[in-house]
Amino acid sequence: MEAQEIFYPYYRLIEEGFEVVVAAPKKEKSFIFTVVHDFEPGWETYSEKPGYRFPWLHRSFDEINPEEFDGLVIPGGRAPEWIRLHPRARDIIKHFVEASKPIAAICHGPLVLLGTAPEIFKGKRATAYVALKPDLENAGAEYIDAEVVVDGNLITSRAWPDLPAMMREFIKLLKK
Repeated sequence: MEAQEIFYPYYRLIEEGFEVVVAAPKKEKSFIFTVVHDFEPGWETYSEKPGYRFPWLHRSFDEINPEEFDGLVIPGGRAPEWIRLHPRARDIIKHFVEASKPIAAICHGPLVLLGTAPEIFKGKRATAYVALKPDLENAGAEYIDAEVVVDGNLITSRAWPDLPAMMREFIKLLKK
């Protein structure tokens, strides 16, 4: 996953006093590899470089009971391509959607929602990394090119430069 999109929300939520649990499809290791996505002059898209190890992997998806949680943050990077394939991901996402709990997804993070609960976007406004614009529109969303889009319990952002706006809105919903 993209390094800033996991580290920033993790620390920001802890700073606000929330207990944060990080889950992944498998928990074979106690850490997650991250990458750094950067915007290079003249490139049509971002570059990808190795990032820091994220050392706080708490549970596997199979160990998650979504009823125990108040909100969900889905980072971007390549992780969403694989997260959405895990059989348990649909059940976890479905709980957050049906319970109208806050869900924040950034960059390629909406791929998890598109792959597990695309109905969440029907009639909603959302954003993501621009490459996901057709996917969001095909799921029935109105794509908005903005640093953060809040529609009900769904908070979406385009990429790591938008993290402060996304986390500000996510924390507002968590504190309601």
